[in-house]
Amino acid sequence: MKILILGGTRFLGKYLAEYGLKNRHEITLFNRGKSNPHLFPDIEKLRGDRDGDLESLKNRSWDLVIDVCGYVPRVVEQSAALLKRHVEKYLFISTMIVYEDLNKVGLSEQDTLATMGDNPDEEVTSENYGPLKGDCERVVTKYFPENHLIIRPGVIMGPGDNTDRFTYWVHRIAQGGKILSPGTPRDPLQAIDVRDLVKWMYDIINDGKTGAYNATGPDYDLTMGEFFVSCQKAGKTSAEFTWVDSDFLLEREITPWKEIPLWRRGGYHHKGFMRIDSTKAINDGLKFRPLAESVNDVLAFAKSRDESYEWTAGLDSQKEGQILADWEKNLETVDR
Repeated sequence: MKILILGGTRFLGKYLAEYGLKNRHEITLFNRGKSNPHLFPDIEKLRGDRDGDLESLKNRSWDLVIDVCGYVPRVVEQSAALLKRHVEKYLFISTMIVYEDLNKVGLSEQDTLATMGDNPDEEVTSENYGPLKGDCERVVTKYFPENHLIIRPGVIMGPGDNTDRFTYWVHRIAQGGKILSPGTPRDPLQAIDVRDLVKWMYDIINDGKTGAYNATGPDYDLTMGEFFVSCQKAGKTSAEFTWVDSDFLLEREITPWKEIPLWRRGGYHHKGFMRIDSTKAINDGLKFRPLAESVNDVLAFAKSRDESYEWTAGLDSQKEGQILADWEKNLETVDR
């Protein structure tokens, strides 16, 4: 199969390219050549910018395009319109927070998507990420109404994750000590190992599947507390989890996902957040490796990093300590 990947040199895109090559697909990458340009020296790389410079894609054809880096509808429309007559199927990577009503538990593929409406804002933020992705999906289905695949994953974890959302916790808990833990240990958590996601995606591609799929795991109810204990076991530490109330964190203007990964501003008000229904994908073959395996592999990856590595998510130790001290004072005041 001839496959064009828009992106292909960072985390999910890299795994997609590697798996495709391993299974003897003909892979072409299209990107600006700025992230990890040294990767995949023996495959075709087309240079350009998906926002206005698609010249290298013209007069070419592929069986499938995989879009791993589409965030703005206007930009996605450029590639979808150009490739409409040159690609048989368009696979778009969306998100599990693409839905309009995140208060609904068990959101399925049939639920209404969020939209930006008449809002022209194209800056991707934690607030408009879902609506932008929703409008991107509408663009893809407009140009590929019968031959699209839309994947809505949750948090993607695994070795090589450049977002550090999952890796931060595995690494931080392995360090031990008092851990600032957001919300409560009963808060739900959904995540999927990038290796499980990629294998399943190729499986449904080969099976000729179309349409939209929620794709997050595990296939049981996982909590933040259980995840933290798994990290504790992997790191063999006596970490002490201090669960800090979400309102308290909001009052201190803590940045969700960036400073405290896996914690979403207002997420504890959104009952459907981290409770997405992936039954359709599971029925079509999606399987999950044990959480402990993913955690152990991510910890090994984190330990392999250079000491000078600058984390893209997570609290610095000084700020974490200050918030914990403030929280303890707050508890003392309440107890009086």
